[in-house]
Amino acid sequence: MPAPPRDFVIPDAERQITIAAHDHVLTNINCWSRDGRWLAYDIRSGDSSQFDGDLIEAVDMETGRILRLYHSRDGACCGVVTFHPALDRVVFILGPENPSGVWNYGFSRRHGVIVDINQPMKALPMDAMNYAPPFTPGALRGGSHVHVYSPDGQWLSFTYDDEILTRRDEKERGQKNAVPTAARDRNQRNVAVAAPFGPVHVARNHPRNHDGSFFCAVVTRTVNEPRPGSDEISRAFEEGWIGEDGYNRADGRRQRRALAFQGLVTAASGSRHAEVFVVDIPDDITRPGDAPLYGTATRRPAPPAGTAQRRLTFTDSRKFPGVAAAPRHWLRSSPAGTQIAFLMKDDDGVTQLWTILPNGGEPRQVTRLPHDIASAFSWNCDGTRIAAVIDGSVCVIDVASGDTARLTPRRDPSDAPSELACVFSPDGTQIAFLRHVMYQGNGYNQIFTVRVPEQTRPLPDFHANP
Repeated sequence: MPAPPRDFVIPDAERQITIAAHDHVLTNINCWSRDGRWLAYDIRSGDSSQFDGDLIEAVDMETGRILRLYHSRDGACCGVVTFHPALDRVVFILGPENPSGVWNYGFSRRHGVIVDINQPMKALPMDAMNYAPPFTPGALRGGSHVHVYSPDGQWLSFTYDDEILTRRDEKERGQKNAVPTAARDRNQRNVAVAAPFGPVHVARNHPRNHDGSFFCAVVTRTVNEPRPGSDEISRAFEEGWIGEDGYNRADGRRQRRALAFQGLVTAASGSRHAEVFVVDIPDDITRPGDAPLYGTATRRPAPPAGTAQRRLTFTDSRKFPGVAAAPRHWLRSSPAGTQIAFLMKDDDGVTQLWTILPNGGEPRQVTRLPHDIASAFSWNCDGTRIAAVIDGSVCVIDVASGDTARLTPRRDPSDAPSELACVFSPDGTQIAFLRHVMYQGNGYNQIFTVRVPEQTRPLPDFHANP
């Protein structure tokens, strides 16, 4: 087919998928079903900062039919839904039922549940919760968040906050005789995984304990106060699986399971910023390493034996060091596992797309745009393109050249595509996103899609600098 003209923009190409008097929120990855027929979402309000939704639904892309997958009960809220890559099931966050002043929704008081879309409302707990000693291997003592299946559908990753340590932090905050933090761990966000080695059964010695269908383990290691200039981190977050089948290590061996994540370091100057890290995960996460998998009353759960955490980026000396804090985004690997993509400011302060090899080296700047990349992003199925919101438009970036093309007309901030999600369909032919629109006199986030042409040409204002 002939190449499109240089100013190629598809007029009115975006298709509104939902319209309702409430918000819809897509997760930034795996919101499409395996066959591209369904888009799953929750109904949290506004910018999704409030965890106040009680429905998980999916919309049929062919008919517009809404399928209700789960309606939370007894005051619980739910959200952040993602699809299994090969089966008709979803996983999402569920907050506590019958919340109270002593046990309401919080980062350390939530868990993952799984629903088969052919059996709506039947939720299977993913992670076992064990909030009182004795603690159980494979169970967690806190909240899990943004559950994402591995590309083979066998494992899941998520971030984790520890309730036992959170309670101790709250109790000792401001006390004159508080236990020195050198003698105990603070709660800090970490990355964890769930493997199909369950079920895990726990004692019923706490009213919020429950069993889980997967064996879970925390795989990252944080410290209370990282030494300035070291590779120690105080927070691990915004992770993503590397490759559909892992990646090739520097020694030539294949690492089957690994996650890229952001780690919060302390620079030699004392300032803090995020860097790109990788954690290699062993096939067996049931074997403890140098400390109990399930933690203690004063220590965090420890990574399994064979887990290896590495820092990939060293940006302390840059004018704008670290992974960009805004927009909030998760590190994403190419399907082949050869590149890890992230956002970082250039020397002019513009947020650009960068990649780095899983074995490290110098980051490669992909885009050289006059406008910030303004959303979470996703790769297409063959690893040649990345979708993101830039300058009020849904755009595609050619990863090899950095050339960037608009797929939707530019919009003002009031109705521009949202920073929350810009997600390729499994076959790479469509991108799903959110946009704020007026309905019955009020504005709500609604779901849109846009088709991705086989060929695009960058607009002059998006052309990569030589």
